[in-house]
Amino acid sequence: MLWITAGVIACGFLTALEIAARGYGEPGPITTQVQALVFAPKPGPLYGGLLLMMVVLTWRQRLIAAGAALAIDAVLLPVRWAADADLSEGRAFGTGALWVMLGFAVVAVTRRTGAERVLLLKGVGLGLLLVAARKTGDTWLLITSKTRPTVLDQYVAMADHALGNPSWLAGRLVEATEPISSHVLHLVYGQLAVAAVVVAFHQLRNVPAERRFPRHHLVRTFLVIGLLGPGIYMLFPVVGPVFAYGPGASGTGGVEWAAANLWPHTPLPVTTPAPMTYDGLTPRNCMPSLHTAWAVAIFVHTRGAPRLLRHAGTFWLLATLTATLGFGYHYGVDLVAGVVFALTIEAALRAQEHGWDRRGAALVVHGTLVFTALLLAYRYLPMDMARHPVVSGPLLLLAMASVIHGYVRTTARWNSRPAHSIVLPSPRPPGPRAAADDALPDAEETGPGDQQTPSPELR
Repeated sequence: MLWITAGVIACGFLTALEIAARGYGEPGPITTQVQALVFAPKPGPLYGGLLLMMVVLTWRQRLIAAGAALAIDAVLLPVRWAADADLSEGRAFGTGALWVMLGFAVVAVTRRTGAERVLLLKGVGLGLLLVAARKTGDTWLLITSKTRPTVLDQYVAMADHALGNPSWLAGRLVEATEPISSHVLHLVYGQLAVAAVVVAFHQLRNVPAERRFPRHHLVRTFLVIGLLGPGIYMLFPVVGPVFAYGPGASGTGGVEWAAANLWPHTPLPVTTPAPMTYDGLTPRNCMPSLHTAWAVAIFVHTRGAPRLLRHAGTFWLLATLTATLGFGYHYGVDLVAGVVFALTIEAALRAQEHGWDRRGAALVVHGTLVFTALLLAYRYLPMDMARHPVVSGPLLLLAMASVIHGYVRTTARWNSRPAHSIVLPSPRPPGPRAAADDALPDAEETGPGDQQTPSPELR
């Protein structure tokens, strides 16, 4: 029932976004998804969705699925060349993956029954959700640019004085180390979904043997972050320093829209902020930094993984933070909000999996209050933060650290196992068997209260 309810809500949500996008003369997520069945698809994690679906398949079925997807794309490629289709930015591949996922959905309905049908449909749904999330995000960003003509960048920029305007410093560092740094950071920043799929595949690697999904995994956190984050964009529209104080990027913005051409070489002066009008193309997607939130989720979910994956999770987090600042996409305070946002959502999902208790509820409430206080401070206290950075900066970091500390402490208690009770053997009459038994150590027995669901990282 939970999966059916989630499916109905997702369909309603996609329909609403489709209608909204159509109102602005653009195709919505449903249209772009259907078009990808025939036309060259827009860049997106189509093969990532196929990889996620494969967690429910055997290795033989995985090879067949991957081979079929690549074969379909190989057949369609010369047709698209002949039709002079746009094949830039990875548009040449992806249709085959979508066809294969839909094909397995048909197989589940027509050739499977009972639990096997449900498991295969869950796998297909997981893959399609990842693809739909990308299409949904694109539509959300379009809506933010059309419905929020004014942005609050000047407020956030003033509040960022509390942290010393780290985006200006990171921007100069990236310029000084080009082209190596920019190539590496662009790769990390643009392939965040690929990193998430790799981690999720590791977490779900036992699904074919156990024939069930773990109760919590990275994909859940990713989807919830992507669902809730754009709603904050609508309440707090911000475009980022490269747009508000620079030449723009990715074909949008420009100096004519900027408050001043300062990023990243000229220090930002302390001036009274005001809402500013910006173009109708640039997404208002800075507050909070969802790239930071997703990178934090990857970092958290790799803590119980093998060493190589743990190191990769740490590298991806640090590189993502550097890229968001160094390319001018975010202010430092965006990243602080993104960390709090991610850990609060992760805490809520973990609390649901573990069973809501006082500590879990307190952590979620604390994270929500800190996140709300950050947004209110950025909006209504930016001048105080800019004029007193010695006080406001440490307070910002302390607020973020309190959520991190609470998360680490609470989840550590959830993951710990209670001490086993020692049960002494009952007296036995003397005899050869009793003497032999007495030579063995006392056994430890685990009571029913000691059973605990292992953490998703261990599963």
